[in-house]
Amino acid sequence: MFQSERLQTFAALGDFLRSDNAQAELAEIVQRAHHKNNWFTPANSLNALRAIADEFLTIDKLTAWASRYPSEPEQPRTIGVVMAGNIPAVGFHDLLCVLASGHKLLAKLSSQDFVLIHYLIQKLKEINPVFENWIEEAERLNSADAFIATGSNNTARYFHYYFAKKPSIIRKNRTSVGLLMGEESEEEFIKLGHDISDYYGLGCRNVSTLLVPEGHQPYDFTPLLRSLEPQAKTYLNNHKYQNNYDYNKSIYLINAIPHFDNGYLLLTENEGLVSPISVVYYQTYETQEDVLAWLDTNADRIQVVASAQGWLPGSVPFGKTQRPGLCDYADGVDTMAFLTGL
Repeated sequence: MFQSERLQTFAALGDFLRSDNAQAELAEIVQRAHHKNNWFTPANSLNALRAIADEFLTIDKLTAWASRYPSEPEQPRTIGVVMAGNIPAVGFHDLLCVLASGHKLLAKLSSQDFVLIHYLIQKLKEINPVFENWIEEAERLNSADAFIATGSNNTARYFHYYFAKKPSIIRKNRTSVGLLMGEESEEEFIKLGHDISDYYGLGCRNVSTLLVPEGHQPYDFTPLLRSLEPQAKTYLNNHKYQNNYDYNKSIYLINAIPHFDNGYLLLTENEGLVSPISVVYYQTYETQEDVLAWLDTNADRIQVVASAQGWLPGSVPFGKTQRPGLCDYADGVDTMAFLTGL
């Protein structure tokens, strides 16, 4: 099967996911995913599937992306992929890269995201039965020739040991940062709210730390928090999120930790990067040079930087962190370059 056929198969999957005829089937699948994992609300799962269809699975985008790399490997390999499961269908990009590059996929699906990824695999096989011989779901990846693994900092140490003798990409914990200049509009704050809270803030592309300008007066978070207040009901309707919010709020109150609160989201000054669910950390800066130096120091812990209209070079506009494109590789490591270089 040549790359053109592989890409056409993925484009056909995108067409299906966008089609009116698919919506009843997708509604059933996302309900099953929610039953398996309460963090995966039907709305969030549908949003993730639509983002995949729109940002990845059009023939124009697929062709332009794939043209940057060799179309066929010198020798097809079996690539073992340990998939993450923190947000809906998060492992799909790795699946796409492996198959688009001409290799076979040996996938260990996350128990937290089994329903959606398994469904997408089955749909690919239905569209193109040749993929039956290209995709295998497995618990053990011993037979793979190379590996891509995503997990926590702790599991990364295990992956490095387990996969040490073969080529691999090992990903650790990362998070994302939002840069405020003090001139943002309400519309920009609403978009930033999506970067913070979409998928309940569980993704590495969710903003968990804000950098705010330091002036004669403390930064005024009121416009941001007020802009996001209408979202409170959406998040507090999830009992798991509300439990985290109530717990973190009580800790701050009991320990007299200064914080801001808009009814579902807490902001507190903290030098950490990965904030708890329902909490956003903030730090202050004086100059753009301070921001660049801080980002450079923490580069190996940051997935994405967001700023209003992508103001900071290398950043993405507010509202775009959870809608990556095909070339937005996790941890900044070009997955396709790794695969086509095997």
